[in-house]
Amino acid sequence: MEYLSHSAAETEAVGEALAKQLHRGSVVAYRGGLGMGKTAFTRGLARGLGCRGRVTSPTFTIVNEYAGTIPLFHFDMYRLESADALFDIGWEDYLERSGVCAVEWSENVEDALPADTVYVTIERDPAHDDWRKISIEGGSAL
Repeated sequence: MEYLSHSAAETEAVGEALAKQLHRGSVVAYRGGLGMGKTAFTRGLARGLGCRGRVTSPTFTIVNEYAGTIPLFHFDMYRLESADALFDIGWEDYLERSGVCAVEWSENVEDALPADTVYVTIERDPAHDDWRKISIEGGSAL
């Protein structure tokens, strides 16, 4: 599936729509550079999972947890050098906690992601620098 987002609010709406197709234990892996809207997408994902409260980037904490109808575990792997480091912070425990794991900078931990991971790629639209093209693929829920 592909979407064209003209604003952060539209990016959030795509995230919220995706959340309604996910199930407990789903993993959503983001691909995209700095400033592409990964955290905005996660705000929508959180809203769609029934999570309340402020959603922020977990850049310095590695993971933020949001309680909701389905809990959301929001990871930022930018500072991790390998999948081994992910296992050191308890990745397997998060997978078993019946929530949804959203993983920014998933390229750094590709080896640790399950086979049914949903991949969300967010990149600039070539024709409009302030628009985002959002591609969603994979996953058993889609």
